[in-house]
Amino acid sequence: MLLRKLGPGFLYERIVRGGLRTVLASALMVISLSSAAVSQATKPAPATPIDVKKAELGGTPWNPEWDTLIEKNIPPEMLSMQVPHDVRHFCPRFYEMSDVDKRAFWAYFFQALAGAEACLDPTKRVKHPERVVARIDPVTHMVVRSEGLMQVSYWDEKRYGCDFNWEKDKHLKADNPDKTILQPENNLECGIKILENQIIDQHLPLITKKSYWAPLQPRNYSHHNFLKEMTNPPEACGVRVRSKVAKNKTTKTVQQVAEEKQLAGDTNK
Repeated sequence: MLLRKLGPGFLYERIVRGGLRTVLASALMVISLSSAAVSQATKPAPATPIDVKKAELGGTPWNPEWDTLIEKNIPPEMLSMQVPHDVRHFCPRFYEMSDVDKRAFWAYFFQALAGAEACLDPTKRVKHPERVVARIDPVTHMVVRSEGLMQVSYWDEKRYGCDFNWEKDKHLKADNPDKTILQPENNLECGIKILENQIIDQHLPLITKKSYWAPLQPRNYSHHNFLKEMTNPPEACGVRVRSKVAKNKTTKTVQQVAEEKQLAGDTNK
């Protein structure tokens, strides 16, 4: 599309000025720019049941900006046929959908996972007793803690290349949202890297006992919570299961309603 807009004169001018090498470089530049433009395309993601419930109860709902963040960071491999076939349990039409719809699905998927893992709370921290998880985080040299929306740890900086800085964070309070591991951008990007490693690098299914997250492990008690949150994926997925959440509700509309209720409550005080 972009090459058509530039027209034949663009390539002719490059041939005259710089020869074939320049033409090839220019073509690659055009392709790169075109791919970058496509990769930025995003779509509103539906709201999960927990998102709607939190808003109704006066809690803080999922931030729609996190949907955009996820969609822009989904690697091409997670939009391809390399995605394991059990994705169709949650999104039957996944392989037939556009890349934009696939990104919206992944945004919903991670929202559901964050609901099952952290109740959508970006500052949630869980310390695993040594009798349950007998591991010491090699970065903090303390018992492993799961933190943030994706319930990840500082150890994941080394294992998956996550953008955490323990040397900076150790001087802050445990639940300080300024900690690099609790910042939604870093936390969610880490989650994407971990899932990519599972389903692309290791060629494992989405639901497997080897998953990093308990909600993605079959027969785990938290897996049932995850399944409850996966009942309202994007319409493009073609899921027939009836959801209690209206299809026109997105994370953005849920947030707007929650803000309006809060504003009305403050006005009535």
